[in-house]
Amino acid sequence: MGAMDELVARAERRLEQMRELGEATARVRARETSPDGAVTVEVDGNGALLDLSLSAAISRLTPTEFDRVVVDTARRAAAAAFARRGELITAFNREAESGPGTGRT
Repeated sequence: MGAMDELVARAERRLEQMRELGEATARVRARETSPDGAVTVEVDGNGALLDLSLSAAISRLTPTEFDRVVVDTARRAAAAAFARRGELITAFNREAESGPGTGRT
């Protein structure tokens, strides 16, 4: 295989890896439930709210407590989603750094 063929093959592999990373990050989801079980939040890999479930336990919360529980639970869900997305990107970068043709092992 000539140098140009190797370069094209490497570029095609990298492109496929990038597509796979995009698909994997698009599938990231995180779900968190408040300690009292009143609120469950699901977010995507960007931290965007996908689902908000409320249990009867919210009836025991004041409006201020309710706000705090929703925000804190959403924040934890977003942090988990960002961590998972970060793991995927880190793995992608490690593979790129140590992949064939980089001169690194």
